[in-house]
Amino acid sequence: MRYMLLLYSAADAGPAQGSPEQAAEMQQWFAYTEELAKAGCLIGGEPLHGIDTATTVRVREGKTVTTDGPFAETKETLGGYYMIDVETLDEALEWAAKTPLTTYGSVEVRPIMEIPAAAEA
Repeated sequence: MRYMLLLYSAADAGPAQGSPEQAAEMQQWFAYTEELAKAGCLIGGEPLHGIDTATTVRVREGKTVTTDGPFAETKETLGGYYMIDVETLDEALEWAAKTPLTTYGSVEVRPIMEIPAAAEA
């Protein structure tokens, strides 16, 4: 089953940009990604640019409205994701707990809805 690991943290959480601590954490992320790949469950994953680059789109009463920034007002924002393929939710939760982010942020684990091929046509 496929799962998304959605990585959330506050903008000011974690090591400072360009610091030795950030460089060390990046090595942890590279190791985590390599571990996922070696286990054969990594489908993909990417970091996202900051919320200052986000645009939210809504259509209300036939009119398209765009707003700078994310949809929700929250302290934690989506910073990236991994898509993994594992047998059980427990395995997905184990992988989520291994991310370097869990010490100062959170990882939301969500199953990906499988759409039957007949419905796609």
